[in-house]
Amino acid sequence: MIANYVKPFAYSIPWKSSSVHFGDHRGTQRGLGDEYQGNVPLVDYPDARRMDLRQTLRDPYEQIQVKTFNQNNTTPLFAICDASSSMQFGGKQRKLDLAMHISASIAYSAHGMGDLFSFIAYNSHVIEDLTLPLSHHIFHSLEVIDQLADYRSKLAGSEGIADVPMYLSQHRSLVFWISDFHMPLGLIEQTLNAMSAHQVVPIVLWDDREHRKLPQFGFGNLIDPETGVARTLFFRKSLRDQFVEAFNRRREALDRLFVKFDYPALYLQEEFKPEAFTNYFEQYISL
Repeated sequence: MIANYVKPFAYSIPWKSSSVHFGDHRGTQRGLGDEYQGNVPLVDYPDARRMDLRQTLRDPYEQIQVKTFNQNNTTPLFAICDASSSMQFGGKQRKLDLAMHISASIAYSAHGMGDLFSFIAYNSHVIEDLTLPLSHHIFHSLEVIDQLADYRSKLAGSEGIADVPMYLSQHRSLVFWISDFHMPLGLIEQTLNAMSAHQVVPIVLWDDREHRKLPQFGFGNLIDPETGVARTLFFRKSLRDQFVEAFNRRREALDRLFVKFDYPALYLQEEFKPEAFTNYFEQYISL
């Protein structure tokens, strides 16, 4: 049974797939499709149904010509999910729960397009029990992703992302990187460099309670979930403004880094809306 939070969205890829399997994306393989490739002699492509009479009459070597087309093919999709301790934070729901909804929706959308799907979770290392190879097995994918609902981690960082590129396909793929990106910019850049052969969609999950909805006045404790370091602060308007400004600067730094690789980010808070993904592909991922 498909959970009600699984909501498919429309996506596309800006390159021609090199897969040999029939799908819904433009491909490089010759076969059934709508994209005209060219003409070849009948002896090279013996399909009389595609005979081109006009080109046959024009051929100086008097060979029968047939039309060839590019076949629509599949493409691999990956959902890379940050399961570090900072993803446990949340108000109405944890950021990790939102990541679970997004990952399941990506898997279901890939299934609807006939594409292969893989799920990879990480924190301080790649979590093998929450990692799936590429497959068409939608229900198995959803079962594994659903395990994030009960997943808890303490004092777990996100440095395991450095090993994730080794789990990706050798063929160009569509990679959704789901995280709050509360990690060093150098690590993010290193990972993007390692995944530069693919089209990466950074999905940034932030919660207003991290910066905009802090206590207005009085003492409060802040605990870094990944290091365990605790600090007691006296909250007031000027301090709240500093938090907001710090997050604004962080977003600007992330945007500069993502744009450097031509990977515009998608920022989400509290709720997954499939139309936001569809609009993202319409705006940024053009054919």
